[in-house]
Amino acid sequence: MNQKLMIEEINRLKKEKDAIILAHNYQIPEVQEVADVVGDSLALSKAAAEVDNNLIVFCGVHFMAESAKILSPNKKVLLPAIDAGCPMADMVTADDLRKYKAANPDVKIICYVNSSAEVKAECDICCTSSNALKIVQNIDAEKILFVPDQNLGSYIKNKVKDKDIELWAGFCITHHRVKSEEVQKVKEAHPDVEILAHPECNEEVINHADFIGSTSQIIDYASKSDKDKFIIGTEMGVLHKLEKDNPDKKFYLLSTGLICANMKKTKLQDVYQALKHEKHEIHVDENIRIKALKSLDRMLELS
Repeated sequence: MNQKLMIEEINRLKKEKDAIILAHNYQIPEVQEVADVVGDSLALSKAAAEVDNNLIVFCGVHFMAESAKILSPNKKVLLPAIDAGCPMADMVTADDLRKYKAANPDVKIICYVNSSAEVKAECDICCTSSNALKIVQNIDAEKILFVPDQNLGSYIKNKVKDKDIELWAGFCITHHRVKSEEVQKVKEAHPDVEILAHPECNEEVINHADFIGSTSQIIDYASKSDKDKFIIGTEMGVLHKLEKDNPDKKFYLLSTGLICANMKKTKLQDVYQALKHEKHEIHVDENIRIKALKSLDRMLELS
């Protein structure tokens, strides 16, 4: 089946099955183009909680589809690329947190949305890169453990001086691999161009950035700016929307290493097969879902 016919079939199946396609900004262009909602983790979490459709096809990675199921338990949630995981999410487990809580009962735990349902169930509140600062500032706690992203946590810790924030030793392998030497080279090549970076980058990269934000915040900043050139310090998938929405602007990727292999696993064929056969359904144990829902609901309330 050629691509044009496959897109027609996807659109037909969406209507037939009352389905909605949610896609993260890091997905390949063809997948973003067939999606009904494209956004960062916060936007997709809100969409998953609010949609009326019976079927959610989530083009992203496993923890994202899990979050959709937690927020919409009565809907069928499909993950087209069932093996699309997140190495950072695997860097903390529910057992790790249970042991930590037993030794530190007075510490509130904030978990980045890039975590499993089991981990969310052990945490006090969830956050995304776009609302992490707001969550940390507003949570009623003096002592906080931030899991699992040490880079996002470090960025927030430097912003919030009045709280004792402990960082878990996890990281995004895609953003963490960007080095300051790469930043220096790009700055030398484009000395007057602003660097827009994701807070999952390490501190030495963040310190060079002119703007720091989530994928949606980066897209919004670049689109509204009167400048016409930008260096983008996040996964290359955002370039599709940036270039599509801003044809008169030029975007340079901060590093050639900013490619997430897991986010690139979902192909148009996978979306079609998931819709046609309703395959790769996501399930979450109900006891875990109820506990995890509390941390996601608190996040959405504070957002």
